[in-house]
Amino acid sequence: MFSSLGLFQTLPCPEKQHCNRPSCLFSHRPDFTQFPVTPVPVDVRGPSSEPAATGSKHSTPDPKPTRVSSASSIPAKRSVSSPLRAATPSNGNTASEPPTKFQRTGTPQRPVAVPTRAQSSSTGVPVLKVPPAQSQVALSVRQAMLKSLYDHFVVLYERIISANPTLASEHALKQEQEVYEKSNKLTYRNAVISSIAALKKRPKPDSSSHPSIGTEADVRAREETRKKVASLLLSASQLDPYVLSMEDLKKWSYIVDIPPGAGGDQPHEEGSIKTCERCTEKFVVKRREEADQCRFHWGKAFSSRMNGERRRIYTCCSKTPDDEGCEVGPHVFYESDPELLHRRHAFTHSRSPSGFGDSALDIVALDCEMVYTTGGMRVARVSVVDAAGKEVLDEIVRMDEGVEVIDYNTRFSGITAENYATAAFTLASVREALDAIINSETIIIGHALDNDLKTLRMIHHRCVDTVVLFPHTAGPPYRRALRTLAKEFLGLTIQAAGAAGHSSIEDSVATLDLVRWHVLNGPKPKPKPQADPSPN
Repeated sequence: MFSSLGLFQTLPCPEKQHCNRPSCLFSHRPDFTQFPVTPVPVDVRGPSSEPAATGSKHSTPDPKPTRVSSASSIPAKRSVSSPLRAATPSNGNTASEPPTKFQRTGTPQRPVAVPTRAQSSSTGVPVLKVPPAQSQVALSVRQAMLKSLYDHFVVLYERIISANPTLASEHALKQEQEVYEKSNKLTYRNAVISSIAALKKRPKPDSSSHPSIGTEADVRAREETRKKVASLLLSASQLDPYVLSMEDLKKWSYIVDIPPGAGGDQPHEEGSIKTCERCTEKFVVKRREEADQCRFHWGKAFSSRMNGERRRIYTCCSKTPDDEGCEVGPHVFYESDPELLHRRHAFTHSRSPSGFGDSALDIVALDCEMVYTTGGMRVARVSVVDAAGKEVLDEIVRMDEGVEVIDYNTRFSGITAENYATAAFTLASVREALDAIINSETIIIGHALDNDLKTLRMIHHRCVDTVVLFPHTAGPPYRRALRTLAKEFLGLTIQAAGAAGHSSIEDSVATLDLVRWHVLNGPKPKPKPQADPSPN
């Protein structure tokens, strides 16, 4: 047998006084109170120089000068009760694990260095402000790539940069961030180059709502939304919760009953004195060739702060109401009273369903264009598309007998003297054509549809109005413009022909797409209250 090296003599026997081993490797000294953790170095003289133990049950070697002093004089580095060596009842860990608060949890994430704020240099190039230690790509490389992106956005936006001076900087910064987050230090540079190549292929936008505006993610999101909207074929059951109730129809100025009196007994007001809608002066209603002229602002007035003072200015010329009008045209008048409208041309209800084989559609979108006449504002064009956006009716309307056009209102209606000369249908004929595709159960979609139905002299109760679906923040009677809604929710620019006017087909399709968008993404309508089936 080899002699013991005495390595365990620095540790107390785990069985203490109950130990029955004749030659225990551990120490049985009574002054041991804890486990020392510092090992005792072995005597360099080897095991042959170890003296034999005598006079006790267990042998205890006599420490030599070459050994470290006895274990009782060596303080333990860490107590058994230390949280890093022993578990406590509160955390439930085993002795080989540190407590939960010292453990690292979760999967390590790659640090993403995104700008906390961006500044622009004197040349307009945005400057990255990120912690260098968190960026996996050298900041000098990222800044160089950011400048390249900025330069190409400037070229892309050259037609609109004067009106939107910070747009290129904002989108370059956002595009660089998108590329950085989806690449690593090996692929980053090539990813930026690919983004620049894609920018070069885009058509140059001519407005801030053009489909080319934005980063790759912005353009992709708009295209996906457009595809989803275009692919949705609406059904009557889907739209039924959005149909306006009778109370809502009245609230939004719809005419729900035929006004009293004989309809159509006074088709025009030629020779009468009216108040001009444009300049608010009194005038005598005359035909176009004889009409008196006035100066007016064709735009709308809105509040703006100028030199610290809030003032009302017009959208057409940025002038105030105190300034002279920016355009010259004939005096015109507008009527909204249901009884007066009924006297110009009689109101009628949309026809009832004719039973099996009825040619009426379940859903249509409708829009009208109007002109000023001696009989007030009258319909001059009617356009209807079906639930898929396909044109089913588009007609120029000829005025009734005795009614003369005063102003074609081309800037808004798109109607000119040349295309009005091609009009073959009167309003009565157009209403007959509408009866072929619309009955009282058809859902009609429109924007400010009450105006279209009034000028058509049609009373209809199954209406979905985008004015109601996308309300103005100030509430009724304020209404958001159709072009604003199309730009915000569809990314489309409509009514952009300027003085050439609007297209009622374009407006009908835009209105239909807004309803599709709302069905897909908007808040769900509240369920309508069910009628009480019990009598009384």
